[in-house]
Amino acid sequence: MNYELFIGLRYLRARRRETFISLITVISILGVMIGVMTLNVVMAVMTGFEEVLRDRLLGINAHVAVVKSGDRLTEYEKVVGHIMQEKGVVAAAPSVYGQVMVTSGGRVSGVVVRGIDPERANRVVDIERYIKEGSLQGLKRRHVLQVEGRSVPLPGVVLGTRLAGQLRVMVGDPIQVVSPLGTPTVLGVVPKVRRFVVAGLFDSGMHEYDATLVYMSLADAQQFFEIGDSVSSVEIRVQDVYQAQDVARRIQQRLGLPYWVEDWSRLWPNLFSALRLEKTVYFLVLLLMVLIGAFNIISTLIMVVMEKRKDIAILQSMGATRRSIRRIFLIKGCVIGTVGTLLGVLFGYGICLLIERYQFIELPKDVFLISTVPVRIYLGNFVLVAVASFLICLLASIYPARHAAKLDPVEIIRYE
Repeated sequence: MNYELFIGLRYLRARRRETFISLITVISILGVMIGVMTLNVVMAVMTGFEEVLRDRLLGINAHVAVVKSGDRLTEYEKVVGHIMQEKGVVAAAPSVYGQVMVTSGGRVSGVVVRGIDPERANRVVDIERYIKEGSLQGLKRRHVLQVEGRSVPLPGVVLGTRLAGQLRVMVGDPIQVVSPLGTPTVLGVVPKVRRFVVAGLFDSGMHEYDATLVYMSLADAQQFFEIGDSVSSVEIRVQDVYQAQDVARRIQQRLGLPYWVEDWSRLWPNLFSALRLEKTVYFLVLLLMVLIGAFNIISTLIMVVMEKRKDIAILQSMGATRRSIRRIFLIKGCVIGTVGTLLGVLFGYGICLLIERYQFIELPKDVFLISTVPVRIYLGNFVLVAVASFLICLLASIYPARHAAKLDPVEIIRYE
């Protein structure tokens, strides 16, 4: 061990008359520790919110969608074949979208109908995971109801739980679907009305989807909207959601115009940009807490320099260079920063594990998508916080170290 490191570590242990300086050192370590701990916990929670929101949205919506400009897709099976040849594509399925009204008794609600093939659609989006009652397979068969003493086979639909609550219906209850376009007759346009049976209920945790989305089989949707053998879009699932933009670009080049390909990042750009910006702002603001701890390091080292003036003068008279004196105080500042940072990382990691395992911080379900605070622990985030904290503490140690190196040993020995 060289003498600079030995002396730097020795200065961390105060003598009896230097107890106050030792207390300031402990406070500096605690300041850095609390800042790093808070920053790590907040980064883990913000990352958790971002990923939960992304997973929920992509659990209902596809990673990539192919549409035809101003028209419906007629040769959609051919398009699906071309898409499946692209690298990174896991599954593709056609879908039909339309706006209708659903009624039950005297209750009415405007909704979006999504016509899907249950087998293929479940490979593209995680609909089955959100089914709470009934099943998605109920869309494929007819449900027999007794109407006015006779058996009537009716197609099935899957509703969101909030929509079912608004209509006051349960699995097995009939509802009416009304198209605003209607059917032209000699008496004018008559709204198209068709009866369906609630075959299942889903709960995605997102109010908009649970209150305004209705799943219908692809064939029933095509028949109801009278679009023949055509669809609104082809939805695609990719292997890596972060590569969806590259996959969408390659599919666009393969299909060409008049097809348009959009990935999930273009569907909600403002939402995810706001989340990333919010996480960056939190990082910068909470980094100020580490900066406060760094100012404590500056004050501690300056007090040590003032207390150790005689020691510095004696060391220089024994042959220690100004560079060595500077290193002694840099080592002390770095040790304080390193200890505070390591303790902050350990305590932050422990708190994140506690929140993740026991989920004791509850959230109002009507406001947030989930009932407890989500946490995502990534080594890269912890390393980033630790490196930023260490660099701040190192920079904070430079001024006191330079001040100690500039002391004149002759003047100190002469007057002290």
